[in-house]
Amino acid sequence: AIPAGIQGRDLMACAQTGSGKTAAYLLPAMQNMLSEGLRSPQLGEPVHTLIIAPVRELADQIQKECVKFSYRAGIKSVAVYGGVATGHQIAQLERGCHMVVGTPGRLIDMIGRGKISLSKLKFLILDEADRMLDMGFIGAIRQIVNDCGMPRAGDRQTLMFSATFPVEVQQLAREFLHDYLFLTVGVLGSAASDVKQTMVRTADSEKRDKLVEIMSASGTDRTMIFVETKRSADFLASFLSQQGFPTTSIHGDREQREREAALSSFKRGEHPFLVATSVASRGLDISNVCHVINYDLPSEIDDYVHRIGRTGRIGHTGKATSFFSDKDSRIARGLVKVLSDASQEVPEWLEGAADSAT
Repeated sequence: AIPAGIQGRDLMACAQTGSGKTAAYLLPAMQNMLSEGLRSPQLGEPVHTLIIAPVRELADQIQKECVKFSYRAGIKSVAVYGGVATGHQIAQLERGCHMVVGTPGRLIDMIGRGKISLSKLKFLILDEADRMLDMGFIGAIRQIVNDCGMPRAGDRQTLMFSATFPVEVQQLAREFLHDYLFLTVGVLGSAASDVKQTMVRTADSEKRDKLVEIMSASGTDRTMIFVETKRSADFLASFLSQQGFPTTSIHGDREQREREAALSSFKRGEHPFLVATSVASRGLDISNVCHVINYDLPSEIDDYVHRIGRTGRIGHTGKATSFFSDKDSRIARGLVKVLSDASQEVPEWLEGAADSAT
């Protein structure tokens, strides 16, 4: 992806989670800036690069990577996203910047206020296009691309990244990209083979005891536990803390500062156990996650792939354990395929559940 980006090609890239996608688009954009002769950004000057991400946690993560990759290069980047007051973000934008990272809603707000100009945009980057599709942001993205003064496809360079490639994402690629390369890494829409996947058949009433048993055997390995509801996240985090496991939680109802504090505590190892809803299941590059546990399986197989992609990132090995109850038969076929594609053991009972669901 990096050579294609540096050569000026539009790109649609599909890769397993944890494969280093962020560097694959940041480095070509920064190389382009530096090769053209970088100068300090001026007040109100159009930005060079726009990166659109589905959720604020991912936007914040990308911004941190921008800072890391541009160390001492003079490249200035700003992140704009909802959930926090606009004042600080506006002040940063008004001082000028080369790159803007943002979520669709806050980007439209800032463009409408005249704080971001796209008139001379060189790089448009869409990260996790499939996730933005799932979250209903495609209309907002079309508004940003088509109605906000951005150069047309062919007059800008566009890079799209996605872990899966459904028909709707294919349509977006045709719409936003010009004479583009299509790149896949690994099996499209699959889990990384570096993750050891284990399915545990259990009743809902037995999940808590089974979870304590598994966590007791794992010691203090950094573990992410996924649940389906915000209420379950808080309840389970409280229960695990009472059982002696230092646990925190992250979900959509927590304020931004609370979510950032929880993630920071998890990264530092103060709370090695993190209970999360889907808000944290994509894009977050938290290093050294040893174990992902699906306490509740998601309803869509793509979400399963993204969740377990929090471990086994960029060459590291990891493990994922999933509790399968009777209500999960809807994704049994998808699980069988993901396990088979990654050369993992498929339990006979799971194959039976898949056959029964057809």
